[in-house]
Amino acid sequence: QVHLVESGGGSVQSGGSLRLSCLASGFTFSRYSMGWFQQAPGKEREGVATIDSSGRTSYADSVKGRFTISRDNAKITLYLQMNTLKPEDTAMYYCAADSRSGWWLQRRRAADFGYWGQGTQVTVSS
Repeated sequence: QVHLVESGGGSVQSGGSLRLSCLASGFTFSRYSMGWFQQAPGKEREGVATIDSSGRTSYADSVKGRFTISRDNAKITLYLQMNTLKPEDTAMYYCAADSRSGWWLQRRRAADFGYWGQGTQVTVSS
């Protein structure tokens, strides 16, 4: 059974940094495509960044140069390093996994991912 547990969220001031973690279990982590998504109140869930089993990454334009997605297969953990945070980054952040890989990852669509964590809240104050 796929299990994803996010951690690392919190409240920071604008310009600050956070590192989100997603501990995976119940599947062969190294073979799965992974992603981070954000959802603000009243808005749809949006893709922030994705990474495939080979380490290829894709980022939303709004976070390029500020956020970095990475994975540690030995620790079965996905990370999102978030720097230069802005108030508009405030959202619930979700970790997602899927057994497939391919060009579709660059679309960063929530509908393409089959497994989800419960989320961790990030709040950035101005």
